[in-house]
Amino acid sequence: MRVDPMRGARRAGRRGPGLGGRGVGGIRWWVLLLFAGYAAWNWFGSAETDPYTGETAHYGASPTEEVQLGAQAYQQVLSDASAQGALLPADAQVSRQVREIAERLIAKVPEVTADLAAMNQQQAPTTYENFEWDAAVIQSDDANAFVLPGGKIAVYTGLLPVAENQDALAAILGHEIAHALLRHGSQRMAQQKLVQMGQLAAGMAFGGMDPGQQQAVMAALGAGAQYGFILPYGRNHETQADRIGLMLAAAACFDPREAVPLWARMSQLGGGERPPEFASTHPDPANRQETLRALMPQAMEFYRKYCPDRPPLS
Repeated sequence: MRVDPMRGARRAGRRGPGLGGRGVGGIRWWVLLLFAGYAAWNWFGSAETDPYTGETAHYGASPTEEVQLGAQAYQQVLSDASAQGALLPADAQVSRQVREIAERLIAKVPEVTADLAAMNQQQAPTTYENFEWDAAVIQSDDANAFVLPGGKIAVYTGLLPVAENQDALAAILGHEIAHALLRHGSQRMAQQKLVQMGQLAAGMAFGGMDPGQQQAVMAALGAGAQYGFILPYGRNHETQADRIGLMLAAAACFDPREAVPLWARMSQLGGGERPPEFASTHPDPANRQETLRALMPQAMEFYRKYCPDRPPLS
């Protein structure tokens, strides 16, 4: 029998690509599993019970880092607004009004924090003690306001006609203050880190695919993360801030009921056109109003507790 010395090599060559492909594919899946395990460890390892809500929260920065990042971003906001001539002076009437309302709300932070933490059987946090609270008013047609980590608040003048009165404006500022108290900026950092880790792992796992298939898979994964994680996360943050902000407004002796018609007016901005709730970071205005109505009995309790010298709200 004749022995072909190249026969084994040719067989190995035929088997090689298949074995090599499975080997590389196996390595990719192991990488994906390792990334998933690390991401899960990182995510669940950072889990804490939020004393304001009783819900599980994940943080991507320390309170000290949040204050520093917020202060840096705020200075940039003020610098940009000043360069455009849009930053209103601190002694302007509207600036004083906004600041006075904010100060009334902030003064109630310790008491409301203690009350909510007790309701959730948690120790009251003290992170807010290191916040550097401030409020600025910026000339703009946008009906908006925002807060940066550490308590830096900015209000656009376009929001004031929509608010109509100081009680509604207190609901807005209370909402923004609540975002800072709840450390939502740090929570979004943790969320973004998790999403980025998932994208990196998926890129490595599917890197050897046909470009068209890889693009389709990555698009599907991106859509899943967006609609299944990112957007619901944002809507929950908004609902949390609505609740805590409402309690702050009531404790500071503003009429919490004005929050409901406020969101009715907000819903009419832009002709009332907006994406469906599942595609938005914010709850649908109608659902938001319904949630606020459900929270009103609790808000009224805060009002009665902290405003005994004020006329009762009928």
